This record gives sequence, C-alpha cells and structure tokens, in this order.
Amino acid sequence: MDQTENDGAKADRTDGKHHWFKRSIEESTVLTSRYMTSVKNVPAIMQGIVNGTAPSKFTQAHLKSIGFKSSNDFGIISLLKDLGFLTADGAPTPRYHEYRDRSRSRAVLGAALREAYEDLFHINERPSEPDRSAIEGKFKSVHNATDRVAKEQTKTFFAFLELADLADGNATPKPPSPDKPKREETPAADELPAKHKSVAGLHYNIQIHLPATKDPEVYNAIFKSLREHILDT
Repeated sequence: MDQTENDGAKADRTDGKHHWFKRSIEESTVLTSRYMTSVKNVPAIMQGIVNGTAPSKFTQAHLKSIGFKSSNDFGIISLLKDLGFLTADGAPTPRYHEYRDRSRSRAVLGAALREAYEDLFHINERPSEPDRSAIEGKFKSVHNATDRVAKEQTKTFFAFLELADLADGNATPKPPSPDKPKREETPAADELPAKHKSVAGLHYNIQIHLPATKDPEVYNAIFKSLREHILDT
C-alpha cells in the first residue's frame, strides 16, 4: 500500500470515528430543535385542537381553514410531530385525540413535553422563568444553535409549557383527617367506677354498691352525696 492509500485509509477511519462520535451524541440527547418565530397563536391553535374535530391530516391547509393563515404559524406542524400529536405524514395520533379531552389536555401536553424536551427537565424538573438562561445554553450546546435561534427555541418551549401540567399523574394521597374527639359516655349507674384516692402516700379504693330500686330519687340522692363529699374533693 503506497503512502496515498495509507493516508486515505487513516482518513476514512478518522472520519468514521467522527461520525460515530457525532451519532452517539445525537442519540444520547432528547431535545427537539424545532421552534416557531412567533408563538402568539400557540394557545389558540391548541385550543382549536380541543374544540374542533380531528382532520385526516393536520396540514397548512387545515391551519388556514381554522383561521391561522400566517406562515409564522405553520411551524407548529413540525412541533406537533415531535410532540407525538401527529405522525410523520401529519395524521393525528392517539395522543392528539387524548388531548381533545378537556379534562386531560394539560396533562397530555405535559407528558409530551417531557418526552420531546427531556434534556431540559434535567436542568429543573419544573422549569420556570429563572431557568431561561440555562435552557438557552442547553439548546446552544446540544444543537450548536446561535444566540438568536436558542432564544427562539426557548421561547417556543415556554409557550407550550404555559399550557401544560407537569404533574407526574400519580394521585396525591389526601392527608388523613384529624380524628374526631371521642364522645365521653356517662357510665350506667351499676358501672360507676370505683373512686381512687391517695392521701399522704396511702392509696385506697371506694366502691359503691347501689341498692336495687326503681325509685330514681334514691340514685339522685346517692350521686349528689358522692359529688359533694367524695368526687369533688
């Protein structure tokens, strides 16, 4: 093998390693690079998905038919594909139909964002405005984006984030309700406990033996005497 062939073989091996390394980085990151130059209509478009029936294909023509004719809005189609709302050819997916359930819309979008923007949730599980600078930096490092593009990508992410619920879906157990104080029951006359008294280190029990009678006045007199002479001392 002459020197030229040898150098070419080395170059091929080096180039192969470069592409392998680049591909490994791309496969290890989960962060869409899509963005919209204008996000003012994102809430209205997403609300349109909930309000209207699902089209056979979600295309630019469909967007125009529901009132969004600006080319600035067309970028949402690619984003919906990355979010798993549309197939590669624009057909609505099960996630698209799940989103149409008003009671679940925010949670469905939250799950979609966690998948398409997974790397951003490594910065903060609940990204917020203070994380904007770090998020822009993430777009720049992962996608080699310029400052302007990184800002647009971050702006797009936050536009969708405002419409999502990032709760993990696990039911939060309700705190146990405080136990209601037990109602003290007055013991029956024949179950009246013995009175325990201690005097100067001496301990003695007083047991009451009630007479068998149907006259309530007898019991009233006994209880009154107990209150005056024993129970209240």
